[in-house]
Amino acid sequence: MTGEGHDRRIRVLVVEDDPVAADAHVMYVGRVPGFVAVGKAHTGAEARRALDRTPVDLLLLDLHLPDVHGLQLARSLRAAGHHADVIAVTSARDLAVVREGVSLGVVQYVLKPFTFATLRDRLVRYAEFHAAVGEASGQDEVDRALATLRAPGPAALPKGLSAPTLERVSGALREAPEGLTAAGVAETVGVSRITARRYLEHLVEAGRAGRSPLYGQVGRPELVYRWVPGTTGTGMAR
Repeated sequence: MTGEGHDRRIRVLVVEDDPVAADAHVMYVGRVPGFVAVGKAHTGAEARRALDRTPVDLLLLDLHLPDVHGLQLARSLRAAGHHADVIAVTSARDLAVVREGVSLGVVQYVLKPFTFATLRDRLVRYAEFHAAVGEASGQDEVDRALATLRAPGPAALPKGLSAPTLERVSGALREAPEGLTAAGVAETVGVSRITARRYLEHLVEAGRAGRSPLYGQVGRPELVYRWVPGTTGTGMAR
């Protein structure tokens, strides 16, 4: 490993009040080449102390902290001379909050729940933006640099699946920590058992749900599906 003075990795401070989610964020940051998690904080006060001790390039910042709103924290950090960029992690969908964040160094938003692939995409795009140095040759180059921060449109769902139904199936699993069978999801959501299984298998393939056999029955054991908490690979639902 290179010495600290030659380490060109982007240094990330994870600020997240939920310990399980914080550990997951740290783990996922470490899985993206070119990034290193230099610490984690569960409150705004802990984040300030960490920034006073350790140089940081990027905050992975939950906006709903127990002692301060994330944007208030970002504002106070700017006033104190800290210039780390921010990727905001939030379940809020208020566009007024998004607009306010732009002026405070928020370069990306990640909405909960999210997959690891989503977080990795944001980090990779930020790395491209972060690496842009020197003087732009013209408007096109400026536009290209800014475009690296823009996330692509959502991936198309498999044929026959719809986003509204997928959200209802996901919500049913999130509300049932003990898990649900395909029949249970079908009854909760109001679809056929076969349709429910298709959506559940899609969530499993995406890493957002797990499945395990339900033993103790006659014949072939039925499968129980569970939302994967904290995979911010599925994100921590709030």
